[in-house]
Amino acid sequence: MRLDHVSYVTSHDQLADTVQRLGSRLGSTFVDGGVHPRFGTRNFTAPLQNGQYIEVVCPLDHPSTEQTPWGKAVSRKAQAGGGWLTWVFSTEDISNVEKKFGREAVEGHRTRPDGSDLKWKQIGVTEIADSHELPFFIQWLTTDHPSQDGKAVASIEKITIADKGELSESWFKDEILAGLAGTSIEWTDPSTNEGENGIVAVHLKTPTGVVVLD
Repeated sequence: MRLDHVSYVTSHDQLADTVQRLGSRLGSTFVDGGVHPRFGTRNFTAPLQNGQYIEVVCPLDHPSTEQTPWGKAVSRKAQAGGGWLTWVFSTEDISNVEKKFGREAVEGHRTRPDGSDLKWKQIGVTEIADSHELPFFIQWLTTDHPSQDGKAVASIEKITIADKGELSESWFKDEILAGLAGTSIEWTDPSTNEGENGIVAVHLKTPTGVVVLD
């Protein structure tokens, strides 16, 4: 299990501006990741070092948006003003994660503008609706990982997370901490984050210095 990507939410109307703003700060170019037809969302992604990436995702005016856990989570975050939604860990065998959750992972896919189709399985999205500090988990079913889309110039140095329990509610705390691959976690009290648990900021090391995205 390893840290795969981090997800930042914006509204559909603000998508282009958000991608431009974050890309400018990182010195990276976001690429159109396409639509998630099953979830009613779409994203843009920027590659990061260490086989990771950052995505900017927005809800669409689509029935699936309000009918799936991921679509609803993205939609609610966008309605609340956007910002960091979650962090995601990938595994080569998601069956052990499924056993803990007691259900099967959901298959997802998105088609890029060039016609290539990315496929994966995901699980744990339902839980992040109420526990924003928790990550969810995926297993990639295709080999063309989004970290390969462009030149990676930045890396995740630190993630600041508001969670008084420091993942004490997670079944996978040890695996999550072991899968950070050099990224550090700074825990902060939810009282410093308007009483909300979840990602407060992501600190990225770039060629021009550390950039803090909050």
